[in-house]
Parts: sequence; C-alpha cells; structure tokens
Amino acid sequence: QVQLVESGGGLVQPGGSLRLSCTTSGFTFNIYTMSWYRQAPGKEREFVAHITTSGGNTIYADSVKGRFTISRDNAKNTVYLQMNSLKPEDTAVYYCNAVRGLSDFWGQGTQVIVSS
Repeated sequence: QVQLVESGGGLVQPGGSLRLSCTTSGFTFNIYTMSWYRQAPGKEREFVAHITTSGGNTIYADSVKGRFTISRDNAKNTVYLQMNSLKPEDTAVYYCNAVRGLSDFWGQGTQVIVSS
C-alpha cells in the first residue's frame, strides 16, 4: 500500500522557519522524483519545489526561491522542505508528490499558517 505522510506543519510567525517532512512507503522511493505543492484557501494547487531521484537537481517556484530548500534522504524514504523567512502568503496546505512515468502519488497534506 502506497503511503505518503506529511508532517511538520503548524503556526509560525512571519520571518520564522518550519521543516516539513514527507515519509513514504509502499513504492521504490529512490526511483521517483519528488515535489512539494501547496494550496491556499480559495486558490488552485501550485507547484513549490522539485527534486530529482538522486537529489542532484532541484527546481523552485519563483515565489519561494532563496527561502525554501527541498532535499531527500533515500535511505529513509523521506523528502523534506526547509522553509525560512516565512511570509503570510506562504499559508497553505502543503502536499508531497511522487512521480515516475504514469505513477503519481500524493500525500494528505500538512497545514502551514504564517501569522502574527
């Protein structure tokens, strides 16, 4: 059974940091590219960051570039999103996504609220 479980969300003040984790099971993690997406209230889900299978290449949305860092630990079947200098507009439910060919798996999301 494929599972992707996000954790690490919560309430943080503007300028603060959070580290999200997505722990996976049920598929061969190290051959899947991994991404983070987010969905704010009343908005479409949007791309945040992407990492290749080895972790050697990453891509970021312009809105988070320089503030967020995606990484992965293939030994732990886990992908991370380090979020620094958080802004109120980063408030959203954050989802991890695993893709290989036609296989496309999603987690249930973790809520991030940036507010003073």
